Amino acid sequence: MEKFIKDFSDELKNQIDKLFSGEIIKAIGQLKKAREDGAMVYLIGNGGSSAIASHFANDLNKTILGHKGEKNIKRFMTISFSDNVPVLTAWANDASYEKIFSEQLKNFAKPKDILIAISSSGNSPNIIEAAKTAKEFSMQVIGFMGFDGGKLMALSDAKIYVPSFEYAVVESIHDAVCHLMVSYFEKNL
Repeated sequence: MEKFIKDFSDELKNQIDKLFSGEIIKAIGQLKKAREDGAMVYLIGNGGSSAIASHFANDLNKTILGHKGEKNIKRFMTISFSDNVPVLTAWANDASYEKIFSEQLKNFAKPKDILIAISSSGNSPNIIEAAKTAKEFSMQVIGFMGFDGGKLMALSDAKIYVPSFEYAVVESIHDAVCHLMVSYFEKNL
């Protein structure tokens, strides 16, 4: 068991060292501009990536303000499309699962808005469909992906890429990068 723990920890460290800080800086810059412009930030993901999207939206909406919301700063306008189960199931049932995010995005999208798309494989059809929709509305896409990057890589303006094929490693690092970004805003706004 100790070997398993060490191997997993070593893999996390190895993958963190492979992150390209330039892309994280680019993503932070895009988020900073969206906040300044009063633009919306939409987050999407499936499964564990959905949980990361919800957590990141929560942290951008609340955590950066301090424990009691005491910081008097301009706020992010952030929504996780993964959180409205009735809307998700309506689109999945009446249209297709591939449209659960893109159709929600069509209700709100404006050119200065940002889509944060999280997909370990980078190939989830509903994530790709939403990223294409974002591009149709001239939105920026911040892609969080793993594996070989998948189709999401080409659709992303900022690429948070973890070149691992282990879901647990990819999702752990995606979550860590979200915390890094939130910590940046918490300390620098």
